[in-house]
Amino acid sequence: MLKQRVITAIVLLVILGAAMLAPVQWPLLAIFGLLSTLACWEWQRLSLPADQQRWAWPIALLTGALIAWLSVYWYAGGPQGQAADLVYRGLVPVMVAVWLVGATGLVLQGQAQQRAQTSFLCVMGVAAPLAAWAALYHLLHGRGVVYVLSVLVLIWVADIAAYFAGRAFGKAKLAPRVSPGKTWAGAIGGMAAAAAWMLLSAAWPGTFGADLVARWGWLATAALGVLLAAISIVGDLFESLLKRRAGVKDSSQLLPGHGGVYDRIDALLPVAPLALLLGGAWLF
Repeated sequence: MLKQRVITAIVLLVILGAAMLAPVQWPLLAIFGLLSTLACWEWQRLSLPADQQRWAWPIALLTGALIAWLSVYWYAGGPQGQAADLVYRGLVPVMVAVWLVGATGLVLQGQAQQRAQTSFLCVMGVAAPLAAWAALYHLLHGRGVVYVLSVLVLIWVADIAAYFAGRAFGKAKLAPRVSPGKTWAGAIGGMAAAAAWMLLSAAWPGTFGADLVARWGWLATAALGVLLAAISIVGDLFESLLKRRAGVKDSSQLLPGHGGVYDRIDALLPVAPLALLLGGAWLF
């Protein structure tokens, strides 16, 4: 199991690294689009009632087709027109509000015993991957690979710090009805590490941290790092809630040793749209 997990991680890192080093942006954009489509499929499988599971793939394929069309449309002429306004300027801020209020509320409620509110969750299962993809597209297209990488590293740093802080100091459970392994110590450790990364990365021009320091100042940037880490935890817990309601351990078995795509990008789905808004790229 560990060997399989390591091999899968190495393969994924090689593919991602090659796409980031490519002289053109479309390979990385294609990866983001594929991941969003697969996450949509997995989300639908977790949310749809058992007698409606057959709709998971059609919903995901339609979402993927929309992503592909917008990719070509935006890549050729930029985020302009009614389609861009609907997805880019409309959906992204709406999904930020849904993550901050709606998803957080469901996690706090912790109702993991039965499938409920399936219509809302299925719609969210399309809107969340689509909004995250749109945010990543515009961050990459407008700010560059280094900027996007610094956002990804923020999530990784927060997750790793939360794991080790939780193991070392974790006793009080953060959301026992949703994810018994998550602790307050882990959450605080992750948020502190995220704030530190934001301030440290500000030393490199072209990073997310440097952008926020220039826009908001040092103290506010540290606070925003805490906020981004907190919303990444909500994303993680929200997927745990969906899996518990569905009675499964992983969102799928697409990634050997790692579960599904959604398992790997659950924190990115809420962070990417919020990062777009905080960095001001959404305004242009």
